[in-house]
Amino acid sequence: MTLMHKFLATAAVLSLSAGAAAAEPALIFDLGGKFDKSFNEAAFSGAKRWADETGGTFREIELQSEAQREQALRRFAENGNDPIIMTGFAFGNVLGEVAPDYPDTKFAIIDMVVDAPNVRSVVFNEHEGSYLVGMMAAMASESDTVGFIGGMDIPLIRKFACGYVQGVKAVKPEATVIQNMTGTTPAAWNDPVKGSELTKSQISQGADVIYAAAGGTGVGVLQTAADEGILSIGVDSNQNYMHPGKILTSMTKRVDNAVYDAMEAGTDIETGIYVMGVGNEGVGYAMDEFNADLVSADMQAAVDDAAAKIGSGELMVHDYMSDNACPVE
Repeated sequence: MTLMHKFLATAAVLSLSAGAAAAEPALIFDLGGKFDKSFNEAAFSGAKRWADETGGTFREIELQSEAQREQALRRFAENGNDPIIMTGFAFGNVLGEVAPDYPDTKFAIIDMVVDAPNVRSVVFNEHEGSYLVGMMAAMASESDTVGFIGGMDIPLIRKFACGYVQGVKAVKPEATVIQNMTGTTPAAWNDPVKGSELTKSQISQGADVIYAAAGGTGVGVLQTAADEGILSIGVDSNQNYMHPGKILTSMTKRVDNAVYDAMEAGTDIETGIYVMGVGNEGVGYAMDEFNADLVSADMQAAVDDAAAKIGSGELMVHDYMSDNACPVE
């Protein structure tokens, strides 16, 4: 081989290597901010874990308005970022419009199903995890009245509430579950003052354990519950650390794993619907040093037994979104 041939061969290899370089993934946070201590922050922690472990980098943006959804998607797609991951059901419609325009780009959406060949739709069985923390709430309650405070009043949050009520009633059929939603617009995810007001209202009605599934609004619920001397239950991320000894547990929704897996797969990410539930550790409940004194061995054994039965299919928790109805109230 001549010197020129060797040069050309080397150049060809370098060109192929450059072309095969991994595309930089992108992550778009929903309204409420990256550090909401809940859903968005769980997504960020998954991305950060991937970056720390692999040395990779990712692009990110925190939305300030609804109009930015399409802008962010198209900007990242035009920039060559791949896959593009977004947190929240509210991206559904716009992704359905944008994805066909970039058929060679992979997208991943969390909490919504978008039927497109280049989209991975990650959905969670939140009703299963909520059932488990509902059981725990019922066992911890002394008043036999517990509460649920949701964020935006949508079927997804009704799904959390319904699973929770089923878990409470499985332990104490006669227990009362007070339910309130924060609002009907996206602002409901980031209103800790309203969360605090709803918490005080439920306490006045006898609730001594309150489950918050309300994004940033839940911060107000957890704070007020701690201040008023009752127990609360966190959501999405493990929030036990926020008020040690005052948060009974957190319903963990492993958004971090969904984001990590998408970034790890890169452009080879499998598309279609991917369901994360109790059976594959997609949802569960949190135990750590911050709530160890609140959860007895018997309580944990009962919840773990239910989790095993849910995972095996022996115990079916009704999914509100299957029929927009809940068999218990």
